[in-house]
Amino acid sequence: MAWEYSDKTVQLFMDAVKGKPGTHMGEIENPDGLGEHGSIVCGDALRFTFRVRRHPEDPTKDVITEARYLTFGCTSAIASSEALCAIIEQGGYTPIEALRITNEDIVKYLNGLPSQKLHCSVMGAEALEAAVYNWAQRRGVDLEKLGVRIKMHDENEGRIVCKCFSITEPYLRRKIRELNLRTIPEITNALKAGGACGSCHYAPGGLQDILNEIWGGTEAVTPATAPETPPAKETAPAAHAAGEPTSPYQRMKRIEQVVNERIRPLLKNDGGDIELVDIKDSLVYCRLTGACAGCVGAAMTLKLMVERILKEEVDETLRVIAV
Repeated sequence: MAWEYSDKTVQLFMDAVKGKPGTHMGEIENPDGLGEHGSIVCGDALRFTFRVRRHPEDPTKDVITEARYLTFGCTSAIASSEALCAIIEQGGYTPIEALRITNEDIVKYLNGLPSQKLHCSVMGAEALEAAVYNWAQRRGVDLEKLGVRIKMHDENEGRIVCKCFSITEPYLRRKIRELNLRTIPEITNALKAGGACGSCHYAPGGLQDILNEIWGGTEAVTPATAPETPPAKETAPAAHAAGEPTSPYQRMKRIEQVVNERIRPLLKNDGGDIELVDIKDSLVYCRLTGACAGCVGAAMTLKLMVERILKEEVDETLRVIAV
């Protein structure tokens, strides 16, 4: 299946992977704040850094002047990271003021995200919080004295509810309340918890039990009364999850279709094109042509744009090889 991204989301993604001026992919050397969220093992990870204009007397009046990110993830993860950096830089926020930015602000900036991709906006907000905590330590700012509590550092310890993504109970309880999550699919879409094997859905002390405790549910839900089909694994939204092409021939035709309908038009917008050279098992051999052939960002375009789209829409195991 193809995700229904807004035009703005697609454009931010494309501009970022091409390294266009004004985009924010990268890392600040010797940053004033550094935060990370997610795990490459889980499919999404974000490293967020920022620089401030230091106030000579009061560090709480430092102003963020530059923000950068390194994201391992999908189209929405990269676009959400771009949105976060843009919001911060345009707003002229102090680090403490930046904490008011929520995942809803990021989604609004992108003109919406598919419900299955909301966790990407949450990831950015969590990385920002970690970076502000890091800034406070570097600048000697007592956040608790100012009434600012960085909750995530209290949540690293605790019972792990979702073992596939190492998500703890304290973190789940906070985000369920903050985001008003009422069902297991809503939790999976927003936090990824329960999006892999599904064993934590109805286990004792699992997602449904936590929902019942928080929202006052009285009727216990068991596997016998649970939906017959658990949510598809978010990291594999295409071929395997959607029941689309599975044979080598079907997958090859699907790759050709995605290249022709999704990838080629994006490249042609900048005077470029792509040539499929060969497909062997999970390896897709291709070359960029036209204006893209000599672009300094060609390798990044192949990896972050071409490969990512093929992973999302065909098969997450695919790898693009430049020839």
